[in-house]
Amino acid sequence: MKSILPIFILLLLVSCKNDSRKEPIDNDVEDSIFQKADSLRLSDKDLLQVRFLDLKRRELLDKKDQKEELESLLISKSFLKKDDNLTIDFQYPYLNEKIKPSYANFNEYIDNHYLNIKGIEKQIREEKRLCDSLGIPHGDEKWVVEYKVYNLNDRLLSILFYKENHYAGAAHASYTFETMNFDLERSTFMNYEDFFNSGSEEELREILNGLLAEKINSGEMYYDCWAISADNFFDAKNNFVVTDDAAEFYFDDCVICPSYTGTYSIKIPLEMLMPVLRKHKRNPLIL
Repeated sequence: MKSILPIFILLLLVSCKNDSRKEPIDNDVEDSIFQKADSLRLSDKDLLQVRFLDLKRRELLDKKDQKEELESLLISKSFLKKDDNLTIDFQYPYLNEKIKPSYANFNEYIDNHYLNIKGIEKQIREEKRLCDSLGIPHGDEKWVVEYKVYNLNDRLLSILFYKENHYAGAAHASYTFETMNFDLERSTFMNYEDFFNSGSEEELREILNGLLAEKINSGEMYYDCWAISADNFFDAKNNFVVTDDAAEFYFDDCVICPSYTGTYSIKIPLEMLMPVLRKHKRNPLIL
């Protein structure tokens, strides 16, 4: 019995020592753990992006306009073309020429610019697809174009065309924009220089970037957005609509924000625009 006791005590001490020691993690197991963690983080990010993408899209689609108020002036029309690998679905307005025959100027522009189907098909085929949401150009594509309309003091008609582009191989649709501003009194189209001082682009870009920076700094939906470059603003400087209290500039997907977050437009209150407004009686923004 005496000879067994020391051996038992020795075994007990060794056992306790081994139990107190951390078991080393196999490298393959460790790599697997981190891969799973990264996968979970990526999945969470993807879910967040899908949520913000839906919010961003809903914000655009749910924006109120004055289409119902202007039903006597506007005639809503549609065009649908389908073939084996391309669908074009356009909703567009005509102006009622019975109210004013010179509104034919507007309708002719719509015919030439929006219903030139061969030209539109060529544009789709040749369009550069650099946005994060877009896939490799090939068949089974769809363009859906709808519009919103705003009227300032029965004098200016602002129309926003928003194009929902469904490209084959893309995870989700992307959006591009085009606007028109039409002087109802003179039956003429107006561009940037009719509203803003010549050479004011850089000053106006700074105003836009200041408002965008406020949104980015607020966090939430505006992560990963960036400032508007001079080139991008020059390309989009005519892409704005005018409401009673603001001018709203629109930018295509991936110009100021990636497709999955941020915003498509920046709204500038009219009081902030006073330094760059063209002082002319034909400018509807001069009250």
